[in-house]
Amino acid sequence: MTAARFIIVAIDGGAASGKSSTSRALSERFHLLHVDTGSFYRAITAELLRRGVSASDLRAVRTSVAGLTLGTDLVGRSACMTIDGRPIDAAEIRSATVNGEVSRFAAIPEIRTALLAYQRGQAEVARKAGFHGLVMEGRDIGSVIFPQADFRFFLYADPLERAKRRALEGQTDSIVERDRLDTQRRTAPLACPPGATAIDSTHLSLDQVVEFVSKSIEAAGTPA
Repeated sequence: MTAARFIIVAIDGGAASGKSSTSRALSERFHLLHVDTGSFYRAITAELLRRGVSASDLRAVRTSVAGLTLGTDLVGRSACMTIDGRPIDAAEIRSATVNGEVSRFAAIPEIRTALLAYQRGQAEVARKAGFHGLVMEGRDIGSVIFPQADFRFFLYADPLERAKRRALEGQTDSIVERDRLDTQRRTAPLACPPGATAIDSTHLSLDQVVEFVSKSIEAAGTPA
């Protein structure tokens, strides 16, 4: 391929499967814009909770989401959501409260629909900023957001190993419960997309995962 080719890399997987660390490493290696879509859902969750909106109150959710203006700030190689012009507090969206509610809000079809165009629009953000492409991580990137992505990977690992990883990060995700909610939701459930490359990261180091994915990209002619 030529250096002018713009590539899209989709990295899907459950919590603590390694997709964030892998995506950030790929972003640096190939000069790709890194987009963490989980942070978008966390940001929406934090905003609705701040407004006193419950995930069970669908009317209030629809009204509130329809009134949000979403933007993007670039911080280094990462895309960060803004809501009504306000940057998102990273600590707030990683709080125990948001951890416990994000899967419930993310299961609401109106929220996923509201974020669909915004997420796809990050490709244009990357192009305008001069990146060689986009690496987007989440739970439905290769199946819904960019099903025709140039490269699609699905990371998974044993729940106990993922819980250990979260604990080492100082976070309190309920891995099993989030898996249950994410895999059983009606809209865009967490699953390995047909044709994607599945990687069991349970016994692999980050470097090993990154090297495997990088070689797959480089084999297609992408310059390192």
